[in-house]
Amino acid sequence: MSTAPRPRAPRRAPEERRAAIADAARAVALDEGLGAVTLRGVAARAGVAPALVAHYADDGMDALVADAFAGIVARELDEVTAIVAASADPRAALAALIRTLASGERDEVTAVWVEAWALGRRNDVLAAAVRAQMDAWQRLVRGVVEAGVATADFRVTDAAQAAWQVLAMIDGTGAQGLVRWGAGSDRSELLLRAVEGMLGA
Repeated sequence: MSTAPRPRAPRRAPEERRAAIADAARAVALDEGLGAVTLRGVAARAGVAPALVAHYADDGMDALVADAFAGIVARELDEVTAIVAASADPRAALAALIRTLASGERDEVTAVWVEAWALGRRNDVLAAAVRAQMDAWQRLVRGVVEAGVATADFRVTDAAQAAWQVLAMIDGTGAQGLVRWGAGSDRSELLLRAVEGMLGA
């Protein structure tokens, strides 16, 4: 008795395939780290052959790693920007930003940042993506600081420099949290006190 041949799955359009591979690369980066964004790692996550990943990652694996990093952190920036925008005033906005980032609930993204800083030393494409995302985060924080200066909630003369200092504190305590130093709530309160003092709040 003969059996009918199984129907082939429909071929995906190139744009769909490229998007699926990019999604797989981001998933690998979040779950296993940027170092795991390899031809085999992404192919296994996407359910395709490594050769197909190589075909669609036509700018090379360094670019695929950089795109995975940028996609992850840009999404977080969008989420935090919405939280800041919903705050009643600059003090509340800065507190919400710090509590959101220092809660420990976003440690996977913090780990991606830390690994990107390290890998970016030898991956120029990733380094450029890291610098671009750092600048984007600094613009968000600078906007909050400038709004606070305008309302006299904050007393600083250089909002841009103050924004970099706030980010440095967030990044430092976030990296410490990856090795279980301090609970999330402790980090939040520590950061809030330090930032209030720095901004003259």
